Amino acid sequence: MSKKTLAILTILVAILLDQLIKIYVKTHFVLGEEVVVFNWFKIHFVENNGMAMGFEFGGKAGKLFLTLFRLFAVTGIVYWLVQNIKKKVHNAVIVAIALIFSGAVGNIIDSVFYGVLFDTSNNNVATLFSETPYGELFYGKVVDMFYFPFIENAVLPDWLPFVGGQMFTFFQYIFNPADAYISVGVALLFIFSKQAFPKDEEVV
Repeated sequence: MSKKTLAILTILVAILLDQLIKIYVKTHFVLGEEVVVFNWFKIHFVENNGMAMGFEFGGKAGKLFLTLFRLFAVTGIVYWLVQNIKKKVHNAVIVAIALIFSGAVGNIIDSVFYGVLFDTSNNNVATLFSETPYGELFYGKVVDMFYFPFIENAVLPDWLPFVGGQMFTFFQYIFNPADAYISVGVALLFIFSKQAFPKDEEVV
């Protein structure tokens, strides 16, 4: 398999899987609904405006800026991917960049289109291609669902400064396949950093 084919296949499969999972959750779960798979793994449907770990800023203007920034960023990732394909770098690097691209595109699709494709998920299972969408183009919400509370509702020791005695959950963040792709891609780049970021040979 050529490196170009590997990149395209990775991107197509990753984005398709991301969207299928999100659409399934969106059309089968009410916002806040949870299914316990294991004690340490739950499907918990939440939505956010697209910031990492659910952070938000700037209202509608901030949301639009974030989406446009992501669109600009993915063009840079495409260029980076193409250059590495031409350089015939290690396949793991190609997959890593393709995964990062797929993750960015997956969440961009939510942000750009979901607001005009679905109706609200508040107290209601959303309908795809609804006649009463919940938002506008470029103002959709990102769908998250994977929750891994390995340690849940534990109490931190009293001797810890500032946080002693408070409730603690690890891992408390809820994420989606696109987020996972980006994390795996970054991890692969770290593992194969010598291949991804080779140092220029010194000229004697």
